[in-house]
Amino acid sequence: MKSIDLFVKNWGTKHTMIPIEKHDIDALETELTAFLPDSYKYLISTYGLVHTPNVLTKIVDLNVEISDVQDFLSLDDVASLSKLYEMSGMPKGHILFASDCKGNMFCFKLAECEHKQVDVPVWFYNHDLCTIEKVSDSFSDWLEQFNKLEEC
Repeated sequence: MKSIDLFVKNWGTKHTMIPIEKHDIDALETELTAFLPDSYKYLISTYGLVHTPNVLTKIVDLNVEISDVQDFLSLDDVASLSKLYEMSGMPKGHILFASDCKGNMFCFKLAECEHKQVDVPVWFYNHDLCTIEKVSDSFSDWLEQFNKLEEC
């Protein structure tokens, strides 16, 4: 989980993050009838909800074509916003977990979370266009793209 630890070190704000308890994560999985990837569960159970406002600044400074991540959603928001976004036009079958600075969302496909896995692809929901596109083959690789920005 080295890429996750490095992501938090590079991009997490200095605000105190509170790790999320395993029983709370288990309750969310039960509510969603899905298995969240182990890599994502590692992030939230080790560090909590990461806030990364400096990612956008770095993306703009470097003029790179990736969508920024700003906030990881609370577990309550994961469940409620996933339903709310579906009602407002997002294709069904996605689990939202983080947002960018414009209200677009990063998500996992529900169908890819039917079985326990270490990692699954990350998808990006553009709420203006009502489109979803795959942005990474795995959660860890998705975070690693932000770590590479720090090397520039």
